[in-house]
Amino acid sequence: MSGVTIEVDGTDVEVPEESSLLTAVWAAGIELPALCSDDRLSPAGSCRTCLVRAEGRIAAACVTPASPGMRVDTGSDEVVRLRRDAVEVIVSALPPRALADGSPSELAHVCRSMGIGPETAKGAGGRGGDESHPYVHLDRDLCIACGRCVRMCSEVQGTFALTLVGRGGDTVVAPGTGGPWAESDCVACGGCVDTCPTGAITQPGPARGLTSAFHPAQARTRTTCGYCGVGCTLDVIAQDGEVTAVLPAQNGPVNRGHACVKGRFSHGFRTSPERLTRPLLRRDGVLEPVGWDEALARVARGLQAAVDAGGPDSVAAISSARATNEENYLVQKFMRVVIGTNNVDNCSRLCHSPSAAGLTASFGLSGGTDTFDDVERADCLLVIGANPVEAHPVVGARLLRRVLHGAKLVVADPRAVGLALHADVHLRPRPGTNVALFHGLAHVLLTEGMTDEEYLRKRATGLPELTELLADYPPDRVADLTGVPASDLVAAARLYGGAERPAIVYGLGVTEHLHGTDGVRSLANLAILRGAVGTDRGYGVNPLRGQNNVQGASDMGALPDVLPGYGKVIDPAVRARAEGVWGVPVPGLPGLRIPDMFAAARAGDLRALWVIGEDVCATDPDANQVAKALDACPLVVCNELFLSETAQHADVVLPVASWLEKDGTFVNFDRRFQRVRRAVSPPGQARTDFDTLRAVAEAMGVDLGCATPADALAECGRLTPVFAGLSHDRLDREGSVPWPCTAPDRPGEAKLYTERFATADGRAHLAAAPYLPPGERPDDDYPLVLVTGRRWAHYNSGSMTRRGGNLALDPVDFLDLHTDDAGRYDVRDGEEVTVESRHGRARLIARVGDQTTPGQVFCSFHFPASGVNRLTSDVADTVTSCPEYKVTAIRVAVSSSAADRLVP
Repeated sequence: MSGVTIEVDGTDVEVPEESSLLTAVWAAGIELPALCSDDRLSPAGSCRTCLVRAEGRIAAACVTPASPGMRVDTGSDEVVRLRRDAVEVIVSALPPRALADGSPSELAHVCRSMGIGPETAKGAGGRGGDESHPYVHLDRDLCIACGRCVRMCSEVQGTFALTLVGRGGDTVVAPGTGGPWAESDCVACGGCVDTCPTGAITQPGPARGLTSAFHPAQARTRTTCGYCGVGCTLDVIAQDGEVTAVLPAQNGPVNRGHACVKGRFSHGFRTSPERLTRPLLRRDGVLEPVGWDEALARVARGLQAAVDAGGPDSVAAISSARATNEENYLVQKFMRVVIGTNNVDNCSRLCHSPSAAGLTASFGLSGGTDTFDDVERADCLLVIGANPVEAHPVVGARLLRRVLHGAKLVVADPRAVGLALHADVHLRPRPGTNVALFHGLAHVLLTEGMTDEEYLRKRATGLPELTELLADYPPDRVADLTGVPASDLVAAARLYGGAERPAIVYGLGVTEHLHGTDGVRSLANLAILRGAVGTDRGYGVNPLRGQNNVQGASDMGALPDVLPGYGKVIDPAVRARAEGVWGVPVPGLPGLRIPDMFAAARAGDLRALWVIGEDVCATDPDANQVAKALDACPLVVCNELFLSETAQHADVVLPVASWLEKDGTFVNFDRRFQRVRRAVSPPGQARTDFDTLRAVAEAMGVDLGCATPADALAECGRLTPVFAGLSHDRLDREGSVPWPCTAPDRPGEAKLYTERFATADGRAHLAAAPYLPPGERPDDDYPLVLVTGRRWAHYNSGSMTRRGGNLALDPVDFLDLHTDDAGRYDVRDGEEVTVESRHGRARLIARVGDQTTPGQVFCSFHFPASGVNRLTSDVADTVTSCPEYKVTAIRVAVSSSAADRLVP
């Protein structure tokens, strides 16, 4: 990028074009106050504390562009006096506590540097505050109406929850809806806390006044968030062994100083009195605390007994996206080296396994095609089956910002939520009809000449077959299949097809279906037809991973059919490479997937199951059958933070560390390896999953090697070329590195397929899969279709987010249903309802509105006691066994009796 050179206090400084003088002054290393400025926000020029002399005139540096050859003076007596006067005027209206000793606020720092003392603050105060919110408190007496919080909420978060009210000296920030902060539209991202320069908006508790820019560096541990798959870089502030604050890193490669309520504030679970701190062993039907030696001996004996009685394939393990890459690597190595089976799987089976299968079939690798930085530069965004505003808030905010700056937006989502409210075209397909919808879009691209013929000729295969198939999917027929008006379908296709640089972003609304893999491949067809993969004409196809390390858990080979790096276990060359590193034979037949493990347990064929960090009774479908499987299995071992639904069925429960208490790496949704660092120690006797795996192997007489997580990643690099260039040392230096990364001296490939695809023939493969209906359909007995998903304040089964202030923000599981359906079934807003499917019963609170369409309802699965996953079926994707969470036929009745309130 070309730059501009100006002179600041006699020194030449080069800054990017369109920079302000404030940027230039700071680049010169000169401290200049700017109380209304934050480099993440548009300039305001309201506080006048950054005055300089530029080309002979006094100017506010934050709103004055840097021009070539400009001369700037920051140190003359005149401008120093003017800046001091401006700060003193601001301070004079504040109470003395604004400059209290030790205050970490930006204003207090500025005043100390200028020699302005508390005596300058002469305000009487008395404007009151708002402490209704669990994470954000307002002290109106300290507000200087700089507007930074308002701009942060609108420009970075995109929530528009804050405004300035009052006139003149009485102007103060307030929630835009009026009333208490806790009842406002605030989503508790903490951006207002981080940008407030005075301490008017703070988080309560020992972290009061700490922000991303102003906190003690010696107490900081930089790590990666352990919630969703965005991969936000966070700074954990600890004191006396306890977490006092978690702050978004200003230079985080994905979040750029932003966070969401989960990463920013949801760490109260760590000190919950329900946290497991000692191993538990079942005796006479009761789980009792024991020492680690006894627990490890019981696990080792039980696993060996299972192998002796039923062979290695009578043992299975379920790994976790909550675990680090190194822990997932060790899980699959343990199963293959110590036990001798490929019976290992992870929770990506339940969400994004169709992404791995579909993207691999279409392009050759299982990850998204482009970096999110590129996606953000798209001029048309096609967001499919995802609600990133709630499920991936930092990504959702960045996408919304792009739309507000002019990018076209097409959203396909049955509900009117999140980005759909800002879409140029909102497609609302019936759940389960994605493949028909995507074929309809592709039909329009083909028939209206919006494809890249040269790209298709040189870099793709399968066009004749796809063309023949698409003839059966004209807009009118697709409208009949999906419920999407033909005019909307055509408008969406023209926006995507006419864009110069389109990008596709999708979520679990594409994958969690009976034909989820077909959905991924049919969606990939659109990008291939447009020539938008591996070129400068678009930014491909990019899945939003639901959990922090869903991508990495699979990358590390915690899957029954592949080894680390996705080499197939049936390939002798792949096995030989692993055997050369591990020194033992690797089984050549694929192992059991998660649903198959449960079926084998119910049939008596699975004798031991180790569940590492997953609450399968709460998150897996048809939960009643899952519980039966656990009860039928002779040995169930569970690594957990809490005594979860699953742990209550276990024979041995091992207390383990959370993401704040361990070392290693995660891989985020755009394939970035990033470091996870231990900020505090695990409570009591809890250990990391990594140390636990090594200890069990040792108890079974096997040395797994890999003494440290760094050793494990290094060994993984020796085993598979796509990770050969990765190491903890490199990540410590560079911050993040995407895979593939084949050598320590080579960069990772952020954008894939620029030269050839990773398929056998080097081409992208178009898929011609016909539309097939979902596994369940409504009928007279079960007339409504249930879709499950996430909400903004909670995460998965809620085991972490329900143990803290988030519960005050989102206290129960709601069932969203349309006004028409509420009237039809005599349901009132706020009533408790019983929801029944062909598989089970749940109890929820009705929330009546227009987010859903008639005939469809929505709920989350964050409160296991509600029993939501007792409703969902065992119908699963035909290729990957990913459950069809998005289509369940149900009926609703008001809970009017004690019997209705019982969930079987």
